[in-house]
Amino acid sequence: MPKAEYALMYVTDDGIRDDNSFFAILEAALKGGATIIQLREKTSNTLAFYKRAMRCKDLCNTYGIPLIINDRLDIALAIDADGVHIGQTDMPYDVARRLLGNSKIIGLSVSSKEQAEKQNAQAADYIGISPIFSTNTKTTDLAQPLGISGLKEIRELYKKPIVCIGGIHKDNTQEIITNGADGIAVVSAISKAAHPEAATKELKEIVCKTGTN
Repeated sequence: MPKAEYALMYVTDDGIRDDNSFFAILEAALKGGATIIQLREKTSNTLAFYKRAMRCKDLCNTYGIPLIINDRLDIALAIDADGVHIGQTDMPYDVARRLLGNSKIIGLSVSSKEQAEKQNAQAADYIGISPIFSTNTKTTDLAQPLGISGLKEIRELYKKPIVCIGGIHKDNTQEIITNGADGIAVVSAISKAAHPEAATKELKEIVCKTGTN
């Protein structure tokens, strides 16, 4: 399995349709210290997704950072991505593992303590607590925010890495890491920042500084 550091996951913003802007922000995140990239394309057709994924893979390879694909195992297989991130209604974990093999990363979204206790979550390489706080980035099919109390509960029963996503910014990152998360996943905190590279650096610094306290 590729060594993945989960401190700072940049989840790409599929609202950015212009490729020049999209890849400029992605490179800024990589330069700023993102430790893993998740390509998320909810509205693209397969060909457009594949083309973006190929370019993302090349860029991530240049910086030596793992690339995982949101939901789409076919895209992950087609470009030989480092893994996938799946949700509760996507391909079952055991099927994804069989298709991808043991050398790839598989992350799973969980929105409750009950989901975190299930076998598929316990078998995954990491779980993404989604959402930790309320967010406007994803407006559909979103569970109630788990908050810090939910994170603490899940941390007690989950021994592998936990990444939190949803409403995360520089002012609440420290609290998330202090209370048991191994890392954060962000979209707009980087993609909508005036200076994405500087924003990435700042978030990474907070995570790493807090994580070593």
